[in-house]
Amino acid sequence: MEEIIGENAYYIGDNLEHLKKVESESIDFIYFDPPYNTGRNFFNFDDRFKSVEDYLNFIRPRVQECFRCLKPGRNIVIHIEPKISHYFRIICDEIFGLNNFKNEIVWQTGGNAKNLYQLNRFHDTLIVYSKKGKGKSLFNPQYFPYDEEYKKKSSVKFCEIHKKEYVTTALHNSQPDVNPRVNLRYEWKGNKKQWYVSKEKMIELDNDNRLSYNSKNIPRVKRFLDEMAGIPLRDVWCDINNTQIGEKLKYATQKPVKLLERIISLYSNENDVCMDIFAGSGTLGRACTNKKRKYILIDINPEGKQIFEKSLLK
Repeated sequence: MEEIIGENAYYIGDNLEHLKKVESESIDFIYFDPPYNTGRNFFNFDDRFKSVEDYLNFIRPRVQECFRCLKPGRNIVIHIEPKISHYFRIICDEIFGLNNFKNEIVWQTGGNAKNLYQLNRFHDTLIVYSKKGKGKSLFNPQYFPYDEEYKKKSSVKFCEIHKKEYVTTALHNSQPDVNPRVNLRYEWKGNKKQWYVSKEKMIELDNDNRLSYNSKNIPRVKRFLDEMAGIPLRDVWCDINNTQIGEKLKYATQKPVKLLERIISLYSNENDVCMDIFAGSGTLGRACTNKKRKYILIDINPEGKQIFEKSLLK
């Protein structure tokens, strides 16, 4: 079996054997999209395990090897369906540690199948764990531009003086006894409260017309939209279709490139090495190419590598 020593390569064979040849703490990010024990046969892989125990015995050593390969302070994203997500939470709590759980993300996949006996499954689950390091784990927040729906819900107003749209946020602590700050308690235009800013800062904001007053003359600070990052991405994703138009590669378990681009943008940096040990059609590799990352792909199915290599030529 060939040694895994370089990036931007697709390796064929048992991923557990390949993982054992990856240097410890050498990988910046891991995407883990395993078989779901569906009872179906996909290409060269039979996704029919004899029991839950057999399935977990297949999964556990692979998660353990991923933990060994991952750099401290870096992340693994495990992509699974809700029916089996609890098994992975338990395994990852044991291996990565309960306190290193970061997120459970709901990705709306869509689907038109009708089920007369239970609610239709309309999403996949992404669980995120980090490997403990000296500081905080890597995370790059992502933002959406402010849209009309947000502006309506957030009561966005227009400042005639600054000629900008803004929202307001509170300037006083509604529970001062919980976190008393004597130095921030003072009277402002008839209201004595514990404020979040000093009196000098309050005067500066008022002079710059950055304060908005309510009927009781209590100020709130204006936050101009063009000075804010945007609407933060949260843990329910409904904006990425299961397979984007023009992407279908005739691979049953294919994921959309946009999904993987978002994931690696959140949990890796440019020039990082990202690994997918159930690589399939190689979506992670295409996302890494687009986002200036390096990749290591592993899968048991040679057809997956062929499909991936052809997709790079498009």
